[in-house]
Amino acid sequence: MTVATKEDAPVKLIPTKIWRCKNQDCKAWIRDEFISTDPLCPMCKGPMGRSMRHLPAVQNKVKAQPRKPKSEYE
Repeated sequence: MTVATKEDAPVKLIPTKIWRCKNQDCKAWIRDEFISTDPLCPMCKGPMGRSMRHLPAVQNKVKAQPRKPKSEYE
């Protein structure tokens, strides 16, 4: 599945696990990869349930860790 953007460059959408608010009046949702425990809704503080959405891929930027110098004893 693709979606055209303002620049007319297609964006590839992938099935993504999410948590969405169970309150029908609330539209909040969070990607599963950004949750560490069973979440409460950040908007209404209600319970959230797992679901799926087709979303653009997100690149998580991880800072490179400095390498430890090799020890002559290893």
